[in-house]
Amino acid sequence: MPRPSPKPVDPAEIVSLARAVLAADRFPVLATLDRDQPRARPVSPVRTDGFTVYVANLRRYHKTEEIARNPRVELCYVSDEHNQVRLTGVAEVVTDRAVLEAIWSENPLLRHYLGSLDDPELVIYRIAARRVRFMREWAMEYHEVPLPSGDVAGASA
Repeated sequence: MPRPSPKPVDPAEIVSLARAVLAADRFPVLATLDRDQPRARPVSPVRTDGFTVYVANLRRYHKTEEIARNPRVELCYVSDEHNQVRLTGVAEVVTDRAVLEAIWSENPLLRHYLGSLDDPELVIYRIAARRVRFMREWAMEYHEVPLPSGDVAGASA
């Protein structure tokens, strides 16, 4: 059986292709490390700014402890066409009140389930990409996605 031949990736389109995958996948998989055991679970980002992703969490969830021990994480997004984006970064707890209020106002499910932005169970993580890779279905090779200076971890928060 012949190997599928994916459409070539135009380097000029790589950023827009990767962002389209992020926009298409409502439940990317978040990978963390539980001591020496990798853990993966679907999450629902509450905001995405370029290649910076915000994920809501409850303190009682096990990933809170995992991220506190080792904040290095990876998000894997897959589109309906099976294109894939892997976003590698560090999860940081958001403390900026203006950012938290904006996320809260944009997310009716957060408001419905938690009732108050000041609920002590709520944790919002900011995952700023340190590396982003894109793969078209069946290509079997990743393409590095160049990160604009505003999207690189370590840039102004």
